[in-house]
Amino acid sequence: MSIESQMREKLLIALEPTRLDIINESELHAGHRSSPGTGNSHFRLLIVSPVFAGKSRVDRHRLVNTILADELAGSVHALAMKTYAPGEQLT
Repeated sequence: MSIESQMREKLLIALEPTRLDIINESELHAGHRSSPGTGNSHFRLLIVSPVFAGKSRVDRHRLVNTILADELAGSVHALAMKTYAPGEQLT
């Protein structure tokens, strides 16, 4: 299973999102000094989940980081995210 598939499965189970976009941006960082060159190192997430209701942005990000701890300890070098509760305006 690919890293992207692993992340998608974990996030779907833990957060039951109404929207989940996972964008692999690794190719944008190819050749950078800190890039491992695996093609699976840099990701951008957009998640809309009722689990985020009433939580601060920091708490939401901490929750996602906890869910994806194994991937972040392994091949994922960078993870940018936007996290929203249903009804919040996406920016």
